Amino acid sequence: MEEILRQVFGDSSDSEDWESEPDPNQRWVQTEGIKGLWMCRDFLSPQNQSALLSTIQNEGWFTEASHNQAMRFGDLPGWAAELSDSIKEVVLSCGSDSHLIDLGSSGGKENVSPFSPELLAREPLFDQLILNSYQPGEGICAHVDLMCFEDGIAILSLESSCVMHFSPVEGTSGDFLVDGEKDPRTTKIPVYLTPGSLILMSGEARYQWKHEINRKPGFQKWQGEELNQKKRISITLRKLCQVE
Repeated sequence: MEEILRQVFGDSSDSEDWESEPDPNQRWVQTEGIKGLWMCRDFLSPQNQSALLSTIQNEGWFTEASHNQAMRFGDLPGWAAELSDSIKEVVLSCGSDSHLIDLGSSGGKENVSPFSPELLAREPLFDQLILNSYQPGEGICAHVDLMCFEDGIAILSLESSCVMHFSPVEGTSGDFLVDGEKDPRTTKIPVYLTPGSLILMSGEARYQWKHEINRKPGFQKWQGEELNQKKRISITLRKLCQVE
């Protein structure tokens, strides 16, 4: 893992702290109840998060308060293309002993890939980038990403932790039913995103579940504790559908 990230972002000023072997604690975890939603909690180390944030700052996209979003299509900036390659490499490496998939309560660990071979075989894996800069209290409403994008979406979180909620799309198999009626207590599944964490959405998670981040006061809680909200940056990578 560290070797892959070193190739992407280069050595940090304290390169002697880098480990030559992948971190054995790195793992992909599948979110219980949402098929196709995977997380790598520590995808980027604190050093690499700082390096990436500096690179984004040098782009000059968020120099004014009114500028809080940037998009790129087709040829991505070099660092984003390298990030895309790094995601693919880390997904492929999950078959090794140090990247066993944690299946949570569904039982044990298996060598399972967060993306299907078909997704991993496409070139490029991603060709659309969107960066969002959220101030404290700012979030995004419940949505499914536009159908102009293919299956397989990656979201990298930076700077501030947050809770992303997933809720099933009306009429899909993701609906929770109790005695034939929707149970409002179970129609949202919270996912805790920490700085440096990466989530991948494909299949049901991409098409049958909406995702949202409500950062208004009182909504950002994890394990009963209110989160200390700061500025948050998200990096989303997607693949545009091909026009016939």
